[in-house]
Amino acid sequence: MDEPPDLSLLFHRLNNQLGIILAHAELLESKATSDAGRSRAGQVVSSALGAMATVKEIRRQLAADVE
Repeated sequence: MDEPPDLSLLFHRLNNQLGIILAHAELLESKATSDAGRSRAGQVVSSALGAMATVKEIRRQLAADVE
C-alpha cells in the first residue's frame, strides 16, 4: 500500500486493537455458559470482523485514489 506512513501506522494500530477485541470475544464466546452470553459474544465477534473489513476497504480505496 502506498498510503502516507502516518496512515499506515494508524491502520496497523487499529487492526492490532481490533485483533485483541476479536480474540477476547472469541474466547468469551467459547467459554460462555448460556445461549445469551454466546449470542452477545458472537455479536462482538461479528462487529470486530466487520470493523477489520472496513479498515481493509478504506485502505483499498485510498490505494485506488493514489493510482
